[in-house]
Amino acid sequence: MTTTADPALSLAHGEVRLRGVRKVFGARDTKVTVLQDMDLDVAPGEFLAVVGGSGCGKSTLLSLVAGLTEPTSGTVEVGGKVSLMFQEATLLPWLTAAKNVELALHLQGVGKPERRDRARHLLGRVRLGRYADKRPHELSGGMRQRVALARVIAQDAAVVCMDEPLGALDALTRDQMHDLVEDVWLESRFTVLFVTHNVREAVRLADRAILMGGRPGRVIHEQPNAMPRPRVMDSPSVATRAGALTQSLKEEVSSHDQSDYFVI
Repeated sequence: MTTTADPALSLAHGEVRLRGVRKVFGARDTKVTVLQDMDLDVAPGEFLAVVGGSGCGKSTLLSLVAGLTEPTSGTVEVGGKVSLMFQEATLLPWLTAAKNVELALHLQGVGKPERRDRARHLLGRVRLGRYADKRPHELSGGMRQRVALARVIAQDAAVVCMDEPLGALDALTRDQMHDLVEDVWLESRFTVLFVTHNVREAVRLADRAILMGGRPGRVIHEQPNAMPRPRVMDSPSVATRAGALTQSLKEEVSSHDQSDYFVI
């Protein structure tokens, strides 16, 4: 049973590899097997979307990759540092946008003058240069997520795990964030594991989407996506691919009683 972020273990920078991963929560009568026989390879720089019904282990998968929890059995290997982005921006409310980004740089040992300049540069990259001195309560939900994205970039991670980071945004803001996330990823080329319930979002953003089945969670279907970028959410090609993925998801969910799904 191992979880490692040591790139020396024959992994390229940004590569992710799971082999025979099983994850069990609880003990004795309360045991729940969330993941079973989970094998997954994510290539360096790949944008992977993870789709599935509630409770199929999507968030648990990200926790394993990030090293927040360990597999009950099997191996999880990651080539480099991992950062996380959640549905809520999780900004410190008493700090400005710039100071929230600076905190990530401070934890890496970056000196004060440099981290101040870098934080403002990163906020400029996510189109928030004018709002560097605003506190979270003065920013919209989309703006707060852009600050969170700047903080992710500041960590200079090889792998970024995004757990429904756009799920709480309105449709227009979400569409704008798709463009921004894609632009930042294309420029930085970190590996992305992106959990979403929105199949069009998965097709819009990802190089490949995997569909996870529930109880225990495992990969039951994958859909490579070589469509040229940029992509448009409402285009016929995105809609067609999303429809096929939706049908697979519906078939998986309908094959289980609702009691088979847990919010994990």
